[in-house]
Amino acid sequence: MAGRVTAVLGPTNTGKTHYAIERMLAHRTGVIGLPLRLLAREVYDRIVKARGPSVVALITGEERIVPERAAYWVATTEAMPEVLADFVAIDEIQLCADPERGHVFTDRLLNMRGLHETLFLGSATMRPAIAALVPEAQFMRRERFSTLSWAGSKKLSRMPPRSAIVGFSVDDVYATAELIRRQKGGCAVVMGALSPRTRNAQVAMYQAGEVDYLVATDAIGMGLNLDIRHVAFEATHKFDGRRLRPLFPHELGQIAGRAGRHTEPGTFGVTGEAQPLDEGLIDAIENHRFQPISRLIWRNSALEFGTVDRLVQSLEQPSGNEWLGRGREADDLSALKTLSALPEVRDRVTHPKDVRLLWDVCRIPDFRGISPAEHTTLLTRIFGFLQEGGIPGDWLARAVARIDKTGGDIDAISKRLAYIRTWTYVAQRNGWVRDEAHWREETRAVEDRLSDALHAALTQRFVDRRTSVLMRRLKQKESLVAEVNDKGEVTVEGEFAGRLEGFRFRTDPSAQGDEARMLTRAAYEALRPEFHLRADRFYNAPDTELDFTVQGGLMWGGSAVGKLVKGADPLKPGIEVFVDEEAGSDVAEKVRRRLQHFIDRKIAAGFEPLMAMQADETLTGLARGIAFRLVEAMGVLPREGIASEIKELDQDARGSLRKHGVRFGQFTIFLPALLKPAPTRLRLLLSALWAGADEFPESPPPGLVTIPNLPDVPRDYYTLSGYHPAGERAIRIDMLERLADMLRGQDSRAGFEATPDMLSITGMTLDQFADLMAGLGYRAEKGERAKVRAAAPVAVPEPAPVPEGEPVAPMTEEESVLAAETRARWEAEQAERQRAEAEAAAASGEAPVEAESAEAGQADAAPAEMESFYTFTWAPRPRGPRRQAGEGEARGNNRRPRRFDGPQGQGQGQRREGQPREGQPQDAAAPEGARRDDRPRGERRFDGNRARDDQGEGSGRHGKGKPQGKGDRGKSEGRQGGKDRPPRGEGGRSFEARPPRNDKPIDPDSPFAILAALKNKS
Repeated sequence: MAGRVTAVLGPTNTGKTHYAIERMLAHRTGVIGLPLRLLAREVYDRIVKARGPSVVALITGEERIVPERAAYWVATTEAMPEVLADFVAIDEIQLCADPERGHVFTDRLLNMRGLHETLFLGSATMRPAIAALVPEAQFMRRERFSTLSWAGSKKLSRMPPRSAIVGFSVDDVYATAELIRRQKGGCAVVMGALSPRTRNAQVAMYQAGEVDYLVATDAIGMGLNLDIRHVAFEATHKFDGRRLRPLFPHELGQIAGRAGRHTEPGTFGVTGEAQPLDEGLIDAIENHRFQPISRLIWRNSALEFGTVDRLVQSLEQPSGNEWLGRGREADDLSALKTLSALPEVRDRVTHPKDVRLLWDVCRIPDFRGISPAEHTTLLTRIFGFLQEGGIPGDWLARAVARIDKTGGDIDAISKRLAYIRTWTYVAQRNGWVRDEAHWREETRAVEDRLSDALHAALTQRFVDRRTSVLMRRLKQKESLVAEVNDKGEVTVEGEFAGRLEGFRFRTDPSAQGDEARMLTRAAYEALRPEFHLRADRFYNAPDTELDFTVQGGLMWGGSAVGKLVKGADPLKPGIEVFVDEEAGSDVAEKVRRRLQHFIDRKIAAGFEPLMAMQADETLTGLARGIAFRLVEAMGVLPREGIASEIKELDQDARGSLRKHGVRFGQFTIFLPALLKPAPTRLRLLLSALWAGADEFPESPPPGLVTIPNLPDVPRDYYTLSGYHPAGERAIRIDMLERLADMLRGQDSRAGFEATPDMLSITGMTLDQFADLMAGLGYRAEKGERAKVRAAAPVAVPEPAPVPEGEPVAPMTEEESVLAAETRARWEAEQAERQRAEAEAAAASGEAPVEAESAEAGQADAAPAEMESFYTFTWAPRPRGPRRQAGEGEARGNNRRPRRFDGPQGQGQGQRREGQPREGQPQDAAAPEGARRDDRPRGERRFDGNRARDDQGEGSGRHGKGKPQGKGDRGKSEGRQGGKDRPPRGEGGRSFEARPPRNDKPIDPDSPFAILAALKNKS
C-alpha cells in the first residue's frame, strides 16, 4: 500500500533537492531519481557523507556502485531500480513534457511509489497535470529564497564576476569561453556532453573562485547548485535534434533561476547577438508565472516481447488519456525498427528472449553521435556477440585500446570520451561481458583518464592560470610577492607578468583586455617596493653604467630611463625621465637628478677646454668675443664667418686664446681636443637638440680622414663633425690644416704636383686628391709621361754635431717654419732637376746614365712605362662687385681693405696691382699675384716662403713690418709702386708682415747654418 504522495513545486533556488535528501534520510530506505548523472553524483556524495558508503548505492547509465547493505539508492531517472523502499523522490518532474526523455519521467510519475512517502519535485507548471493524473497527491509550494530581476543586455567585457553565460551549441560555448579568457582571465565550461568527472572538475574550479565566469549549455538549468549571481543568455534559440526553435518561457525561467544563491539576489539578461526579452516574458520569469503544462509525453511501459512486431506495437500504443500523448519517435524505437528490418538480425530473433535482448541492445544511447547508420552497425555487432554468449574480451580490449589515448585537442579527447561512454554503458549490463568486474573497472579508468585530460585541455585553453591566481589574491587583498630577475622579467606569485625595462613596466604582450589591465594592476601592487630599491641602486650606480644614444636617449645598461630635452642653454640640456606614474614622484625625481648629474659631467669632461675658456676672466675685448663665438659653436668655427674679427686680433689676444688650445687654422678656428670622437658625438647631439631637430645626425666613424660629401647633408653637419667639404669628399679639418701647411711651400702659379706626404695624410689616390684640390679652388691638369726610375739618393749634409755638454738653443717658431720650408724647397728642386734630366734624355734618344748601366747587354730596349700625373694651379674665381669708394673711410683710412687674392699658399700674401701695403704711401704698389674673390677681404696673405700670422698656425708671430724678399730686392722693388713690375711669368714677389730682425752673426755650430747656406745658394 502506497504512502503519502506530495508534489513540492516552485521556482528554482527553493532548496527542493535539499528538502528531498532530508526526507529520504528520515526513512530506513529510499530511492531518488535525478535528471543528470552529474547531479546524481553530487547527491550521492552528500548522502555518503551523512550515512557512509556502505549503505549508499549509485546507479547511472555508465556507473554502478552497489554495496551489499545498500539502503539508499541514488540514480538517474532512467536507471532507477525497481526496489521496494520506504521513500521515493523524482526530481525535475516537469521533464514529463520533454520530447526526448518525457516518457521516462511520466512513467515514474504514474508508477513509482514509496511505501511510506513519495515526493515529486519540480516546477509549479506541473500542478494541473499532477492533480489530474495523481488525485491523491498533496501540494506544497516553496518560494525562492531571493529575488530574481532583469539586468538588460551587457557586453562580455562588462560582464560582472560570478556570471554564467549560456549558449546552445558547442561552437558557441567554445567561442564565448575564448573571449572570456582573453578579457577576464578564464572561465569554466559545463556541457551535457562532458563526462561527470570533467563537469565536476570544471564546477569545482568555478566554485573555488579560481575563475569568476562559467560558460555552459542549458545543462546548468537542471539541479546544479552553483554560486551564480548573473545569468546571461547568448542565444534564445536551440537546436533540439530536429529543428531550431525558440526556447519555451519555462525553459528560460528554469535556466535564469540559477542566478542567486540562497538568500542572495540574482539577475538575468542577454549578451552577444541575443535580442532583449519582451516585457511580458521578463515579468513571467521574475515572478515565475508560466503557462501550465497541459500535455505529458507518454509511452506504454507494459511491453510485449513475443515478436518484434508486437513489441513495436506495444511501444506505439496510444494512452487513451487526454493528458498523455505520444512524443516524437525515440532513438531506441527508431533503432529497433532499423535493426529488425535487417535480414541478418530478423533471422536470428526467433524467441521472446531474443526480442528482449534486441530491445536492450537498442536502448544503448548513441553517445558517439556520428550518424544513425554508424550507430546501427555497432548495435548489430553487439547483438551478434551477445547471442553467441557475450562480447569477446579481445575484441573489446582492442576497441578500448583505440580509445585510451589522452593526447590531442579538445575535440579529439571529447570524441574518445563519447566512445568510451558506450563501452562503459555496455560493461554495466549484467551478463554482457565475461569478466564484468574487470571491464567495469577498465572502462571506468579509461573514462576517468580521458575526463582528466579533457579537463586539463579545457583549462589550458580557456583558463589563464596566471590571471586567475592573481585575481584571487587581489580579491582576498593579500600582499603579492614580485620578483625581477637579471633579464628584467617580472613574476608575481610565480606567474610571468611582464618585463621591467628601467623604471617602466611592460605587461606580457600575450595578455589583452581586462587580463592585461589586471596583470598590470597586480604587478604594480607588488612592484612598488622594487621601484624604490631600483631607484636607490640607480642613483648610486657609476657613470660607466650610463650612456646616451645618438637620438638623445639616456640608457642604464640596456634599458632606456630618460631622454635629453632642450634646456635654457645649448650646453645645459634638460632631462625627461621614463618612470611610470605608479612608481611615485620620489622615484622620478631621484632618477632625474642622477641623469642630470651624469650628462653635466659628460659635457664638462668632453668640453673641458671650452668650459675653461668660457670661465677665463682674463679674456677681454675681441678675444672674449671670439671665445664666446667658439663656445656657441662648441669648439669648431668656420674662419670665413669671423675673418674680419680674426684680422683685428693682436698677438697678445691670439696668445691668450692659444693658451686654451685654440688653433687659428686657414679654414677653421677650432680646438683640436674637441675633434676627438666623444666630444664630436656630444657636439652633434647637443646642437641638434638646441636646433629642435626631429632626427639627430650620427657622428662619422672615428679614425676616418675623409668621408663622402653628400649633397643632401647640410654643410653645418660636416662642420660640427669636424670635417670640411671639398669636392666629392669632406676632409677632417685638422688634416686640412696640415695639407694647407704643405701647400704653402708650393708655387701655385707655375704649377706643382702632389707629393707623397700630401697623399699620405689624406689617404687618397691621386685622382681622389685631384678632386679634393678642385674643391679647395685649384685647377688640376692631367698628363702622362714616361715613368722614371728613382735616382740614387743624394747625401744631404747633416748639421754639425753639438759638443757634448753644450746647451742647444731652442728654435723659435719662425726658425722652425724656415727650416721646414727650406727643406721642402730643396727636395722640390732635386725632384725637378731629375725630371728635367729624364725629359732631356728622352728627347735626345739617350738613356740616363743609370738606365744605360741597367740596360747594358740587352739587345732590345723595353718600351717606357707611362704614368699619370696632375699639375695643380690656383684657379681664381670671378671677382665680385667692386666696393664703393669710401668704404674703408669708416675705419679711419682712405684705402680699400685688403683681401684674399690667391690660394692658401704661394701668392696669397701678394696685394692687388696698385694696392699699397700697410705703412706705405698711396702710390706704392705690390706685384700682381694670383687672386681669389671669395676669400674675406682685408686679411693678410701668404708669401712664397712663409705664412703670415693671421692665416694659420705656421705664420709668424709679429704684426706689421717692412716687406722682405730675396736679399734687398724686395726693399727696392717694394717702393717702386706699379711702374717697374716684372713681366708675367717671372713669379710674384714675396712679402712678410713682421718687424725687421736684428742682424747678428750666425752661429757656425747651429743646425740652421747649412740650411741657410742652401737657401742663399738657391
